[in-house]
Amino acid sequence: MRILIADDDPQLLRALRITLGATGYDVTTAADGAEAVARAIEEHPDLVMLDLGMPRLDGVEVIEAIRGWSATPILVVSGRTGAADKVEALDAGADDYVTKPFQIDELLARIRALTRRIPAVEADPVVAFGDVVVDLAARTVVRAGAPVRLTPTEWQLLGMLLRSPSRLVTRQALLEEIWGTRHVRDAGSLRLYVSQLRKKLEPEPAHPRHLLTEAGMGYRFEQGSPDAPANVQGSTP
Repeated sequence: MRILIADDDPQLLRALRITLGATGYDVTTAADGAEAVARAIEEHPDLVMLDLGMPRLDGVEVIEAIRGWSATPILVVSGRTGAADKVEALDAGADDYVTKPFQIDELLARIRALTRRIPAVEADPVVAFGDVVVDLAARTVVRAGAPVRLTPTEWQLLGMLLRSPSRLVTRQALLEEIWGTRHVRDAGSLRLYVSQLRKKLEPEPAHPRHLLTEAGMGYRFEQGSPDAPANVQGSTP
């Protein structure tokens, strides 16, 4: 099992590499946030352990970058003990939070708990369809060579669809994930955002090829090819 540890403290990295390695884990390390994101993309670790106060990209930015394309468990190990820091990290997508200094037995227990639910397959962080290239880790969209700006809600919606290619994502699942359980019946907002995404990403928004409607159920992303014919069934929001 591979663990990526990101921290700008070289002594801590060395100690954790030795300790976790002796316990049977395959450990790789990163000394700053940007390196952590790059290694996560290259190596697809089974768990990411990171500090919040790192150079280049801080811990929260790393969490957001990884969560753009991966469900890999993320364990924050930080000297920041304030409730606001913990809430920010967890809201960004971290799965657990341990404060420094920590007991190694507790850390190992947290790791075991998180790795019991490792996802079997991860989506590629870069997805191309038609003339669009989406980098879920960097949170960038380019269409025909030109950058496309998406709102935070559009990013959430697009990310959920792209991470489940060719599979139905129900309206309820989308509404609960993006707006919360109190809005599970508010399908109008969902249709509006799907329509906006189609205008930004589809060659013919009225006849979408990639962001398709499953009538009465939800939506589905089809990667297809640039020359694929329009899907008439998916033409209405």
